[in-house]
Amino acid sequence: MQLIRGIHNIRPEHRGCVLTIGNFDGVHLGHQAVLAQVKAQALARGVPATVMTFEPQPQELFQPEKAPARLTNFREKHMALRAQGIDRHIVIEFSRRFANLPAREFIERVLVDMLGVQFLVVGDDFRFGHGREGDFAMLQRAGAELGFEVVDTQSYRQQQQRVSSTAIRHCLSDGDFTQAAAMLGRPYAFAGRVVHGEKKGRTIGFPTANIQLKRLHSPLQGVFAVQVQTNDGKMHAGVANIGRRPTLNGERVQLEVHVFDFTGDLYGQQLTVVPTHFIRAEQKFADFAQLQQQIARDAEVARRLTPGSAQHC
Repeated sequence: MQLIRGIHNIRPEHRGCVLTIGNFDGVHLGHQAVLAQVKAQALARGVPATVMTFEPQPQELFQPEKAPARLTNFREKHMALRAQGIDRHIVIEFSRRFANLPAREFIERVLVDMLGVQFLVVGDDFRFGHGREGDFAMLQRAGAELGFEVVDTQSYRQQQQRVSSTAIRHCLSDGDFTQAAAMLGRPYAFAGRVVHGEKKGRTIGFPTANIQLKRLHSPLQGVFAVQVQTNDGKMHAGVANIGRRPTLNGERVQLEVHVFDFTGDLYGQQLTVVPTHFIRAEQKFADFAQLQQQIARDAEVARRLTPGSAQHC
């Protein structure tokens, strides 16, 4: 799948596509139904199936404190789109300057002149352009005038179970990972590269792999039993903390995972961490000794919840 980051990187050879625009957070079953139809329309026309997303997501720019927790960070979303067989992923840098672009200019300059859109799929609540003046009706009128067809995403969801990113967030907050997986079409997971941390865990017998979540808000916080996939494709049981580590005066939300009975080096590896059971909320302890005792209890609970040793997935 081709990745194009920024309008300035759209080239003449990129003209001609079937396009869908949206956040696609989670790339869940509802999104997948839309993407399947985008691919079908693109195949029929002999042009690339293309997805346009925004970084950051619009609400993260204008109302960061109210922005929903992301199910997927940029890399996770990109990989999920690739798994769906999309040909091209265009990522628009969402800035105040871009938000102030007149809606008609976005249609004519970006959609028509630069991308040569033949068929466009958007939500019927999609708004764009200066003052959010652009909407679905404007796109339909422009399409009739400028030669591209416009349909809404609901056209492809009529036979689908009602699935939304919001519903998946609710399932995750309730610890219902089974229902979240049913709506996603796969187990919910965090993916990321292991970075160096403060290495305090290894001093108490619980070394952790530290992964930066790279999102404004996390959909999960607390302590969880997890399954961890390492670079060799094996799955390992473990226990993870997702939060700010208040006992250690942490400021940034991150994921720390202790992999049971693992003796190798995880630094630099790209791990996939699948939460399976909620154990407890994150809390602040009076001292490091109390934290150490609680970590031991958490690990014992997690071992009971996720029995088994390393196995190939």
